[in-house]
Amino acid sequence: MGEFDGKVAIVTGAGRGIGRQIARDWAELGAHVVCAARSDAEIEAVAFEISSAGGRASAHATDLSREDSISALVDFVVEKYGRLDLVANNAGAGGAMSTLDASEREILEVFQVNAIGPLLLSRLSIPHMQSSGGGAIVNISSGMAVLGDFGGVAYGSAKAALEQMTRMLATEFAPEIRVNAIRCGSIETSMLEGLFEVQPEMRKELERWTPADRLGQPSDVSKAATYLCSADSSFVTGAVLDVDGGLIMGKSPLLLSRYARASV
Repeated sequence: MGEFDGKVAIVTGAGRGIGRQIARDWAELGAHVVCAARSDAEIEAVAFEISSAGGRASAHATDLSREDSISALVDFVVEKYGRLDLVANNAGAGGAMSTLDASEREILEVFQVNAIGPLLLSRLSIPHMQSSGGGAIVNISSGMAVLGDFGGVAYGSAKAALEQMTRMLATEFAPEIRVNAIRCGSIETSMLEGLFEVQPEMRKELERWTPADRLGQPSDVSKAATYLCSADSSFVTGAVLDVDGGLIMGKSPLLLSRYARASV
């Protein structure tokens, strides 16, 4: 029996990157995993991959920007499995955009996927977790929630909202439901690879600014998500765990000047 044997989990953004890795790892630990994302083909492929390896998974196309689609996802899970125990709010969208030129619709869409969608999925899931005797939610955040940057006001603000939502839900629904978040650094996903295609020099720059001297892998985040939703973290709730190789932590002016000299 694995750590999650008999548990039912929803993983959003499960078609690729971090979500795919969480879905695979939780299935390997015995969970029935429902892979959710907009792309039918991607989540079907992940569910097939898990099933082929002996795990239990299904796919459900879900638009995290629409409440009716999120509600349909939860209804599907409860009708199919009769319970819900774990949720990984991993789906995210929205990169750099001009603060002055971005449309209201573009800004709202970023908030919808990164903050409002996770809130709606959490509050629809929590009553079923309570009926099952308890549960755990993990929210995947970003260093942009706390770092200043250019053109990331919508994404960073939405992730900051996600982190505060984590604390609020953890307080309101303790002790039956534990809610935690992971604040990611530079993780090697398709989103980051897209950036490297446009700015190849960014890879070395991010590695240089990361004390661990490498980019993170989806498995680094998945292992943390597994811990935060397992019995090993039964005394952890309302926490935001940095999984960033040291990138996000505050650094002294002396260290910053050393980095600056090294880049010359």
